[in-house]
Amino acid sequence: MVADITSGCTIRFGPDTAGFTEILVETAATADVGDTVVLTLANYGIVTFLAIDGYVHSTTDSIVIKEEPTTAVSSGVLTVTLTSATNKKRVYSIIGRGAK
Repeated sequence: MVADITSGCTIRFGPDTAGFTEILVETAATADVGDTVVLTLANYGIVTFLAIDGYVHSTTDSIVIKEEPTTAVSSGVLTVTLTSATNKKRVYSIIGRGAK
């Protein structure tokens, strides 16, 4: 079932460093193809979305494979749509430019 899984994710971010901010998103091991993670970038100090780096765990916390999710930004809200595997944990590194 395709769903917004944001509330079940672990999300961490650090302070603006040299004008850039990174958000780390970890999904549950039950994330499915087509599920979405939705983030309001300003809540993390990001003014401009720059990049995303994604990984899927084919074996949770063991075998990690590069994944390229689909992204869209509208009115400062980033939507990440999961691709490639069902019932698998994902980790995403999201990079943006801060206000500095």
